[in-house]
Formats: sequence, C-alpha cells, structure tokens
Amino acid sequence: MAPRTAEIIAVGSELLGATRADTNSLYLSGRLSEIGIDLRIKSVVGDEPGDLATLLRQALDRSDLIVLTGGLGPTDDDLTRDVVSEVLGLPMDVDEAIVAKIRARFERRGLVMPEVNRRQANVPRGAFVLDNPNGTAPGLLIDHAGASGRHIVILLPGPPRELQPMFERVCAGPLGERAGHERAYRTTLFITGRGESHVEQAVQPIYSRWRDASPPISTTILAAMGQIELHLTVRETDDTRARAILDRARDELMAVIAPDVYSIDGRVMEEVVGDLLKARGHTIAAAESCTGGLFTSRLTDVAGSSAYVRGGVVAYANEDKTALLGVPAALLAAHGAVSEPVAVAMAEGIRERTHADVTVGITGIAGPGGGTEAKPVGTVVIAVMVPGRPVYVRTYSFVGGRAMVKFQATQAALDRVRRMLATD
Repeated sequence: MAPRTAEIIAVGSELLGATRADTNSLYLSGRLSEIGIDLRIKSVVGDEPGDLATLLRQALDRSDLIVLTGGLGPTDDDLTRDVVSEVLGLPMDVDEAIVAKIRARFERRGLVMPEVNRRQANVPRGAFVLDNPNGTAPGLLIDHAGASGRHIVILLPGPPRELQPMFERVCAGPLGERAGHERAYRTTLFITGRGESHVEQAVQPIYSRWRDASPPISTTILAAMGQIELHLTVRETDDTRARAILDRARDELMAVIAPDVYSIDGRVMEEVVGDLLKARGHTIAAAESCTGGLFTSRLTDVAGSSAYVRGGVVAYANEDKTALLGVPAALLAAHGAVSEPVAVAMAEGIRERTHADVTVGITGIAGPGGGTEAKPVGTVVIAVMVPGRPVYVRTYSFVGGRAMVKFQATQAALDRVRRMLATD
C-alpha cells in the first residue's frame, strides 16, 4: 500500500490546556511532506477513550495513514494502545521481549521495574514493534485491512526526544518503502507591501490554470505579520523535472508581483537587506523612537552584520531627539514628534553622527495609549536616506497591538531600504 493522505491525532488532556503545545505535529507534517504524503487533518484529543475511538474511526474513513502520538505510557490514562486494539478489532498480546527490555532499562539505573510498566508491552496482534532506545514506550506500526479499506496506523510516544528518532527510522524503512518514489516539492515566495487580497487578485488568474496541469501545482496563500507567503507545491518522481516546473511557475508569478517579492530562497528580510548593503559597500544606521531599537536589533540578528551596521540611537523623549540627534526643538513644536519633517530630521541626524551611507528615521505611536483623532494609535512615520536617491518619507497606519505595530514598522522600514537599494 502506498499512502497518499495522512492524519495526525495527538493524544493527551494536557495538550488541551494553555501550558502545553502539540509541537510533534509540526515535525511530523514536515517529514510526511518530504516523503510525498499529504497531511490533511490534525486533531488533539484528551485522555478519554470514547473520544479517541470516535476520532480514530473518522480518520479511518478519510485517510490512508493515521499517526497517533502520546498515550503509550504505563499509567491508567495511557489508553492509545487499548483504543486502537478495540477499534481495529485486534486482540492484544503481551510481548515478553518488550518486558525484558523495559526491565533491563530499569536495572541499568539500579531500579526494579514497576509491574505497571508491563502495560507497555501490550501489542495489538500483527503490529510491527518500533524500538525506543530513548524511553520505555515502544512504538507500533499496523498495516490493517478493514471495512473502510487498507490503512497504516502508527503509534508513537509523546516525548519529542523519543518520537523523532523513532519516526526517522520509520520514514527511512517501512513507511518510506510504502510511500513510493513520488515526493512533494515546494517553493515559497515571500511578499511584503501588499495585503493578502491584493496578492490574490494579482496571482489568482495565473495559479488557477495550474490546477488542471499535469502534474497540477497547488497554491496556498498565507498571511503573516508584515508579509504574505505564497507556497507552491508539486508532486513528482523526478527532482530535476519538479524543480523546473516550480521555477517556471515562480517566474510566471514574478512577472506580476516581482517588486513586492523580497525573498524566493528562504532568507528573512533582514538577511536580504544585509546582503544588498554588502553588495553595494554601504553601511547603515537608524534613529528610532516608537520601535525602541527593534529595527537595529533585527539587522544585528544576522551573523556578520558588523560589516555594515554602524549604530543606532533610540530617542524616545523629545529632549533626546534634540540632544542626541539634533532635531530642532522648533521643528518638534511646530509639527509634533510623529511627523514627516521630524522623521527626516532624525534620519539626517543619525547620518551626521555616524556617517553611515544609508540612514533610517522611525517615529510613531505604538499604543495602546497616546493616540489622537489626527494621529491614532498605529500611526508611524518612516524616513529613509540612500546615497544618490531622493529622501523617502511616508506616514503609515498600522493595526494591532503594541508589538504588532512595532514589528510592522520595522518591516516596512527594512522593505523600503530593500526597494531603494535594489534599484540603486
């Protein structure tokens, strides 16, 4: 059987609370994609056997592969094995070899194995046991033919340090062999400066044609803070052919949205800007108010940024805008701190003090207080100076809480530097 669709069921009442996240599903979805299996549904269920049984029956009706994580421990609430045994109609046998391994594991630590650990040796008849060198709970792989067809059901322990190496071996062995040679290949375009609906309007006429292509290319648009991600996926057996298909598709999209695409190779915005600065031999410095140094911090998150980052000044108070950046007090009084003349003066001031080639001035109202009818929360002014180019200054209106406004402001400022350097 070559599974094409998959479903993940994360088991554990703790995952339904506010303190524990299901990180296993993120790892599993990535690995499944790499071997050409489409993950359709992820579910989280508490330690209630009836709820788990209902989810498992539903999964068997719609997916080829079902991966269950957690609930393989020795306690009464670890019921995944029992529920799978009941739903699949497979009697449970005790595997004494598992008991021996668990006992030996305790003995190596100078301990006696509690009898409750024998529950971890219960194996639905016909299941393939997945060894767990990092814990006491073995995994299980069941190739099952039932009323709804043939399925693969995999049971994995919950701790990532146990689950991940176990699933790596499964992917390299029995699951990879069943999955066949077809793989899912992806490429992503990272876009900023356009909203999700504007991106959709521009690219939908293009990607809608790909659904009926051979092979079809699936397209997903994701909105994230400060950017839009455009994911293209094709299933192919040949790496060279798959890459050629995705390259052609990407080129079609770039023909209509290229100026707003800041990365096609996975680099984040600050890396893209840093590479442009290095390529042109430019240095950069920033004068920040409402962003509190976040712009400079993002630039210096990149290794080697000392080659082009000269420095930064955080001048929150008006007095410090004057004392540290030379912004005239009369200018502040006439226009207010959040204004285009002041943002330009901040960029000019940091240039005079650092002699950087590219300078940025950012001032605004991050909230939640401080806004007025004329300048509401989210109002941010950005000024950028690049050698040989007119000064850029613009007033933006960002939405969201304080952290969102600050991030969007730095993203817009970095993007403006990128655009100005890209056409330099």
